[in-house]
Amino acid sequence: MEEHSIELAREPREALSAAKRAASEWGAELTPGEEGGRLRLPVLAGLRRGWVEGELTAEPQGAGGTRLSFRVEQKDYHLQLLAVALLALGGAGGILLLLWPFFPQLLRLAPIGALLALGAWFLVLSRLQVSGPQEFLEMVAAIGGEEDAAPLP
Repeated sequence: MEEHSIELAREPREALSAAKRAASEWGAELTPGEEGGRLRLPVLAGLRRGWVEGELTAEPQGAGGTRLSFRVEQKDYHLQLLAVALLALGGAGGILLLLWPFFPQLLRLAPIGALLALGAWFLVLSRLQVSGPQEFLEMVAAIGGEEDAAPLP
């Protein structure tokens, strides 16, 4: 099981309130529980998107602090097939560019290969994003007014 944690200089009740607000802004589902709740979080991981689900807990730490932890129990990812198809076309264009010096008859197709490779870069690779549990916890820290929150190993 994966676990993501962050320490906040807030009481557990305030940390959970910030987590509830962050879940609302993120588009996540947070079902409140005794010491936290159950969180279903939409995530982006490069060419994959999906959901992670698990327990969110707020454990009191010394001097009014809280350790907010998210333990991932289930993951559901799927590939963005259009992006994968565009990358495959870009890869074919890149191979074409590599082969034309060895096969001069392919020189006429080199501009098409360049367009395919550059198109894949600009349409897919330059727009890849990652947003997951750790980014969610950082958003909770920002909402809770934490400028110096540091993720825990």
